[in-house]
This record gives sequence, C-alpha cells and structure tokens, in this order.
Amino acid sequence: TFDREKLLRGILRACEKRPVSLEAIEKMVDEIEIRLQNSFEREVPSTIIGEYAMEMLKNIDEVAYVRFA
Repeated sequence: TFDREKLLRGILRACEKRPVSLEAIEKMVDEIEIRLQNSFEREVPSTIIGEYAMEMLKNIDEVAYVRFA
C-alpha cells in the first residue's frame, strides 16, 4: 500500500539541512500521489514511486536528489 507519510519522511530526510521549504516538499508528495492516482494502475512498484520522487528532487535540489537515490 502507498504510504504518504513514509514517502514524506524519506524526502524530508534527503532535504535535511538543505534550502528546500516544507511547502515545496509537501507539494512534491501531493504531485506524486496525484500522479499515482491518475495512472489507473491497481499496483505500482515502489521503484516507480522512488523514480517520481528522484525526478522531482533533481529539479529542486541536486544534493537532496543524490541523498534520496
């Protein structure tokens, strides 16, 4: 099952001590959740969720992207 809090914690950990606002992180998690809901797939592998997160982190902060990866 998709665990929004687990994804949020992982991204928060990657963005720790980085200039990324909590609002930006929450918006990122919201976008990932919407993307998953719109995919029409009953099951989505966790690797896909991780790829979505890395794709968004890469655009926001390179260090957080590397940490998350």
